[in-house]
Amino acid sequence: MRKKVVGTAGRPRMSVRFTGRNIYVQFIDDEAGHTLASTSTRHKSQTDRDKLAANKESAGAIGKSAAAIAKEQGIEAVVFDRSGARYHGKVAELANAARAGGLKF
Repeated sequence: MRKKVVGTAGRPRMSVRFTGRNIYVQFIDDEAGHTLASTSTRHKSQTDRDKLAANKESAGAIGKSAAAIAKEQGIEAVVFDRSGARYHGKVAELANAARAGGLKF
């Protein structure tokens, strides 16, 4: 799947990873091999991070947060990398919240 989903400086890869307890989002420029921005349920800037978990409600909150962080970094369009997870439930909720926050997929 990594061969098909490649991020550039103009349109970075938005990599989403769900573990049993947490959600991680990174904006990656694959050409340079750098992470441009990131957020997660464990990130210090998250409000009420003790209450966040790997569920749909938290996925919506992280999606909004990811969109805000991307906007701060000047990122408007991304390539969505769901890391092999099926596009439904938590993944869809995070993607829809990021779109509502202004990111273009």
